[in-house]
Amino acid sequence: MDLTHKSIENVEYMIEKIKEKLKVLNLGAIKPSHFDEEMYEELKEIYEMVLRKSSFSPNEMQALVEELGGLRKK
Repeated sequence: MDLTHKSIENVEYMIEKIKEKLKVLNLGAIKPSHFDEEMYEELKEIYEMVLRKSSFSPNEMQALVEELGGLRKK
């Protein structure tokens, strides 16, 4: 996957990978359709950070969910 180009497909891919890594239980809470290309760079930073870490504390998970919530389309 070439994530150097902004696209809806890349947004969808990153969101799905973030959800898998964080083991999001409420899959409806984070949907690719909630995001657009305007926040691509911020989303990519979160994606890269999530993939680097092997585990997350409850506080880190909460912070990530809040950060993703801030990137949602208005």
